[in-house]
Amino acid sequence: MTSKIQELGEELRTVLTGRGNLLDSILPPVLFVALNSLFTLQLAALGSLAVAAAVMTVRLARRQRVHYALAGLGGVGLAVLIAWLLGRAEGYFLPGLVTSAGTLVAMAISLIARRPLVAWTSFLARRWPLSWYWHPRVRPAYTEVTWLWLVVMGARLGLQLILFQRAAPLLLAVANLLGGWPVTILLLVVTYLYGTWRLQQLGGPSVEEFKAGADPPWQSQRRGF
Repeated sequence: MTSKIQELGEELRTVLTGRGNLLDSILPPVLFVALNSLFTLQLAALGSLAVAAAVMTVRLARRQRVHYALAGLGGVGLAVLIAWLLGRAEGYFLPGLVTSAGTLVAMAISLIARRPLVAWTSFLARRWPLSWYWHPRVRPAYTEVTWLWLVVMGARLGLQLILFQRAAPLLLAVANLLGGWPVTILLLVVTYLYGTWRLQQLGGPSVEEFKAGADPPWQSQRRGF
């Protein structure tokens, strides 16, 4: 049990490495909603921009990677601009809703094309042979997990759209916060545990067996997904 937990922790670090700090995605929207509730939309906009810029400045001072901080600052700037133009605090969350909708469309298209999106994300993170993912005894595992992500993210987007239409920025911020990193990490855990189990059930080749052109019976992929 301990070894499995350690393995899961190592795999999560592999997937999440370089994905940016939680502060980049949490602080600006939380501060925006708090300042908007207590003061004005204009002050909320300036405050969220200031904290995003501060995070980027700290990263520069510590000589850390700033790619995600820069992307975060750009995202906050766009969100603030939309909220300002609409004159509605919930407009701050509109870019995130559009991005989520685009991701769902990409997932649906990938499933129709029989090239599940989770397989592509695994390929980008691990650089295993792309053709391995499309093996008939490998692909079903990635297809099923992509369906899981599609359902969960679809439900999250549905809730966010309801709150957006009801002009409830505080509840929308809470939904974004709880439905963001916590749900993502939980999905990653379920993805890994189910995915590795499913690969063994399918009895397909492991990555190394696939590279070597080994004949069945195969040992299957026992670590990594």
